[in-house]
Amino acid sequence: MLLCDIGNTYLHFFCRGKIWKERANSITKKNPEIPIYYISVSKKNEKKLLESHNKCVNIEKLLKLDTIYQGLGIDRKAACLAIQNGTIVDAGSAITIDIMQSGIHLGGYILPGLASYKQLFSAIDALRMEFNFDISLVSLPQNTRDAISFGCIKSIILTIQNVAKDDCIYFTGGDGKFLSRFFDKSVYDNTLVFKGMSKVLQNNLKGSL
Repeated sequence: MLLCDIGNTYLHFFCRGKIWKERANSITKKNPEIPIYYISVSKKNEKKLLESHNKCVNIEKLLKLDTIYQGLGIDRKAACLAIQNGTIVDAGSAITIDIMQSGIHLGGYILPGLASYKQLFSAIDALRMEFNFDISLVSLPQNTRDAISFGCIKSIILTIQNVAKDDCIYFTGGDGKFLSRFFDKSVYDNTLVFKGMSKVLQNNLKGSL
């Protein structure tokens, strides 16, 4: 089974435990006999996939999550469907935090991603510098680079801690592995979205898989 999560920059593919990403303008040809089950947040990139492969199935309508949240992104929904209980953090260009309890989505919120924080400071000459990702969050910084790094990273950590409390936190996304190291009860899983998609397909398409 070949799965695809279509984003605004990359198309992320998953098959037999392997995950990889491709740009919309350079999608490699897949076996025409194998259907691609996909979700998408980009109409433009979805069109590129449909032009490159004959058998594509959008499974968005199958992803049914028990929630009252309005406008929840399809990728967030897929990740939430993979987890019964816990806090899900998808740390990409934006950081999304969602709470699941007994299979019910209680709500969630969105923070700027680390790259967005960096871009914010890039407009100020004196603050235009790389983050120190080895920064200690225990002692107060003693230079500007550490001060920026401390302020941005710790604000994200404390916000997640405040809502997660004693829950296990499931991290995914490009910066998920980095952020997970600040939490004792955490799991990093870059296939979380695909696990949610697989779960839905197994429940709905048993006869065709």
